[in-house]
Amino acid sequence: MQIHLLDGTYELFRAFFGAPSATGPHGNEVGAARALLRSLVAWLGTGSVTHLGVAFDTVIESFRNRLYAGYKTGDGIDPALWSQFPLAERVTRALGVTTWSMIEFEADDALASMAFRAAADPAVTRVLICTPDKDLAQCVAGERVVCFDRQRNVTLDEAGVKAKFGVAPQSIPDYLALVGDSADGIPGVPRWGAKSAGALLARFEKLEQVPRDPTQWGIPVRGALALAESLSTHESEVLLYRELATLRRDVPLEESVADLCFKGPRWAELEALCDELGETRAIERLSEFVPRS
Repeated sequence: MQIHLLDGTYELFRAFFGAPSATGPHGNEVGAARALLRSLVAWLGTGSVTHLGVAFDTVIESFRNRLYAGYKTGDGIDPALWSQFPLAERVTRALGVTTWSMIEFEADDALASMAFRAAADPAVTRVLICTPDKDLAQCVAGERVVCFDRQRNVTLDEAGVKAKFGVAPQSIPDYLALVGDSADGIPGVPRWGAKSAGALLARFEKLEQVPRDPTQWGIPVRGALALAESLSTHESEVLLYRELATLRRDVPLEESVADLCFKGPRWAELEALCDELGETRAIERLSEFVPRS
């Protein structure tokens, strides 16, 4: 069986910025939640998704904010988007999809944890982590665990990660620590960019293995002396940044891999939600491929 793991927070953001604003019967903004529902119904209707789990950042802050004050927060999120976070989780639950609401951990941690668990299950043929988020590239393993961009229909396997970033999946946290990740508030190390980080980590894999003497690097890197000095100056920071970029694989998810099997929506709950969203097509579309009991 194939396992699909969906980044619900990303999907909601994409729906919000890609779909028109809409007001529900009660006067609240529902455009993104409605678009998310329609997108998932269409996806489930393809028949290609049999086992699915979705994770949401129920709150944006996590344990990482206690480690680093500059880590991302919910500040600046459009109130019209923020108000639809609870609606989005209700959408996936009403559809009968296993849903994880993350508070202490992040949605990415939940996806990484289930991907790791599913990859160890001999009954699983492939795990598709459905997001273009570069953080989750660290979970990729050969062609067994891949990242999948639903919108662009692009799959990123281990060879693809190396081609895109210049490093193996296990080096992605080190790579992000050096170059930074503005989406997560990780500033990176001054002077280091994608080319220099990729070249060094392709050779040495981990930050600890990179010689602090650039004459020992053994490869030509532009501005090597300045890069080495910057890395040495920011030694403690870069290790913290790597910790922030490293996804957890030990999130205590209650569900087993088998529990991700999609068996159909919770019809009464979904009907009530569709009324609240002013959605008229989802029930009819679902009924075409999921028999109502």
